[in-house]
Amino acid sequence: MPVADYTVYKEMLDRAKKNHFAYPAINVTSLTTANAVLRGFAESKCDGIISVTTGGAAFASGASVKDMAVGALSIAEHVHRAADRYPVYVALHTDHCTANNLEKFVIPLVEETERRRAAGKPNLFNSHMFDGSGLSLKENLDIAVNLLERLRKSDLILEIETGVVGGEEDGVKASAAAKLYTTPEDTLEVARRLNSIEGPGYLLAATFGNVHGVYAPGHVQLRPFILKECQEAVIREYGEQARFRLVFHGGSGSPTEDIHQAIDSGVVKMNIDTDMQYAFTRAIADHLFKNYNGALKVDGGVGDKKIYDPRVYMTLAEVAMAEQVKQAAVQLRVVGTTMMK
Repeated sequence: MPVADYTVYKEMLDRAKKNHFAYPAINVTSLTTANAVLRGFAESKCDGIISVTTGGAAFASGASVKDMAVGALSIAEHVHRAADRYPVYVALHTDHCTANNLEKFVIPLVEETERRRAAGKPNLFNSHMFDGSGLSLKENLDIAVNLLERLRKSDLILEIETGVVGGEEDGVKASAAAKLYTTPEDTLEVARRLNSIEGPGYLLAATFGNVHGVYAPGHVQLRPFILKECQEAVIREYGEQARFRLVFHGGSGSPTEDIHQAIDSGVVKMNIDTDMQYAFTRAIADHLFKNYNGALKVDGGVGDKKIYDPRVYMTLAEVAMAEQVKQAAVQLRVVGTTMMK
């Protein structure tokens, strides 16, 4: 059962919180990138999370289809088959679904889960993110409460976000006036609204200056101490059992000390995308630049099929991305922690 069920996934998250490590949540867009993540987790002897964004899922469905639900389901079904060959657990998650995409992305996936469960089949996904950070906190939580009520009936974990992650991902761009730092007051309201709902619980992406993408040193001002302040506020008000399971978005290129401080403040999952994209593309570019004449039919030539066969450079890209996953596992202190016996 390498794709975690609810019991295993919950234990994964609880172990991360207790033991001060975090799971890499790697965004994928294809079977090849999903295979790279599975390989990286297995070689790191760690469990982890495969994540699909709205844009990544639409891409996976094909350029002429562009159906985000179809793409996400296709990737998930592949992972369920392929993951059986690896000696680690993996969870499946959907990332950054804004309110305007819920009916096109998360809801169809939840409906598919409900159909599968009615037929005695396991869930395809373990968790879904609703990104209501562009709404008022009240609007954000109103939607989150309804979603959590529905998801809990199918053993699905909800992830929400308060504050706004800067930068841009999959066409979702934060405004210049975005609130990049979550406050203790924000998190107290989250706890008040969501902690009364029994069931699998939720993950909270509280923002502390994090930004999607990679920037030059000094451009991004991370303040991980904000997470500690938010945790302390909710524990004072509601007790130790209310401690959040936090998520770090926009983690690519972050200083290790900031990552570790965030983990020590309760981060159990860090989303990683940009670093993975670069590692994947760099391997392809390197192959094509080094073998330029073989990759092209120049001046009436025939090229070299061993060079331009996509399987050649896609395999190189898979290996390179897997190596980047392994680097993330080291940074997140998760190497060697798999629950697989």
